[in-house]
Amino acid sequence: MSDATLRITACGPLVSYQDGGRSGMSRFGVPASGPMDRLAHAAAHAALGNLEGSTAIEVSTGGLELVCESGEVTCSIAGGGFQVVHEGMRTQSWCVRTLRAGDTLAIRPGAWGSWAYLAFCGEVLCRTWAGRSATHTTSGLGGGTLSAGDAVVLRHPRVSEEREGPLPVPEFAYARKGVRVVMGPQTEAFAAGSEALFLGHDFTVTPAFDRMGMRLAGPTLALNDALSIPSEPIVRGSIQVAGDGVASVLSADHQTTGGYPKIATIIDADLDSVAQLRPRDGLRFCAVSASEAILIRRSEAPARRRYLEQIAVPQGDLQTRLMRDNLISGVLFS
Repeated sequence: MSDATLRITACGPLVSYQDGGRSGMSRFGVPASGPMDRLAHAAAHAALGNLEGSTAIEVSTGGLELVCESGEVTCSIAGGGFQVVHEGMRTQSWCVRTLRAGDTLAIRPGAWGSWAYLAFCGEVLCRTWAGRSATHTTSGLGGGTLSAGDAVVLRHPRVSEEREGPLPVPEFAYARKGVRVVMGPQTEAFAAGSEALFLGHDFTVTPAFDRMGMRLAGPTLALNDALSIPSEPIVRGSIQVAGDGVASVLSADHQTTGGYPKIATIIDADLDSVAQLRPRDGLRFCAVSASEAILIRRSEAPARRRYLEQIAVPQGDLQTRLMRDNLISGVLFS
């Protein structure tokens, strides 16, 4: 089968190619990058029967519009409450559609969420760096960001009509405003009362928000002259505080080392939901122990696995779906 070519006609900022990321390279000063919402990225691929961690297009609230110039391919959209318009038909994100030559597809921000993922039945042809297509947006390493006029080329595109239709949205995919954290590692670097302020007051996501991190508005977290601490490794979900007492949450493209003190770290189980918060959304932090964070992750992992396994099963043709939903007796009349 020949390649399929899609042409981008409109594109917001921070739209990029992302695969599962470059794990294991932080010791070389290379950020992992990868999807802001790992669950939604995995769901987009699972819905098509793709391998988890394959390349998809990450779409920001700036949206994406494209036209299929040649070929045909089935695609999926997952993440947030985005609006999808395919050939004039409006649906929500979390769906599978098939694009054919001349078709247009638009992904636009909806009621909630900051990131959506467009995956394809086929191999996305784009640049790689260190063997991965994940884009580090500040350096441009990886597959790269996308702009109007760019072509998206798919090798070995496939049509899987049996996968078309809406996808269920699990409860744990929604943006989370109650965020669990492990305190530290530098709580002693903060003035008396800062920890109580951090846990006892609401914060708000500010417009200073990108793939590197999000700056929060909230109570000032005073420091004990701690800005001279040596730089040390940091992780995704670290909440660091600069000299002005303002907290920032580090995200997928975070730097690998930093010298600002960190008051807490968001637990891994909550990172995807936090990534879906938008500017002006509120959040509140709740402390758990490191051992509790591990137990939470282990207890929630089976539900995530079952969900991905569920949507990986093709829905079947129209007759199969009707029979499964008990809408017909199984006898068809022409």
